Amino acid sequence: MDIKIDFNTVVVFDLDDTLYNELDYLKSAYQSIALSLEPNNWKVLYSKMFSLYRCRFNVFEFVANSYNKEVEDLVDMYRNHDPDIRLFEGVLDVFDAIKSKNGKIGIITDGRSKTQRAKIDSLGILEYLDSIIISEEIGSDKPCIANYKAIENSISGKIYYYVADNLKKDFIAPNSLGWYSVALIDNGMNIHYDSHKYLDDRCLPNELIIDFRDIKII
Repeated sequence: MDIKIDFNTVVVFDLDDTLYNELDYLKSAYQSIALSLEPNNWKVLYSKMFSLYRCRFNVFEFVANSYNKEVEDLVDMYRNHDPDIRLFEGVLDVFDAIKSKNGKIGIITDGRSKTQRAKIDSLGILEYLDSIIISEEIGSDKPCIANYKAIENSISGKIYYYVADNLKKDFIAPNSLGWYSVALIDNGMNIHYDSHKYLDDRCLPNELIIDFRDIKII
């Protein structure tokens, strides 16, 4: 798909499972927890934690019972660790192309401020961003229209694009605001993979893409 960019264009992105795979954040957190609890043999614990997750067991409950820890403490370790995550191929090419044509870039993401900002820092994209809207910071989650209006209020523009992945909540508000919405199709590793339930006009984006190589900035 072609996106024509000038100084009146704002391209907004979701974060988790749009710019990188959220599953990689989970794996990074599990490794951090395993290293903390078993520094000399962490890979065995990490392997078990990830296997339990894949089998839909309560990983925090298992670790808490095995190591005499509180679940709340493990959740804090998960949320507050220093993440090791990587952008999808092509993201920086798109960001560079947008900026080269004087376009603006925003982020709308649900989650806790410290966690989401740590992800953005780990991905190395802060310098590209003109606005960051995080649900905890404004007190509302997607699909609330307030999250999208916050972008409009912080970045002036005539044309807004929104690139995201979750059909359940990502596109309802931008569609109602007249933004051009684009869905990144699940690559098989998404945390939320029930998009088949939301293939109605209210939830569907204007366009779907396979990966960032499908976006051409003109």
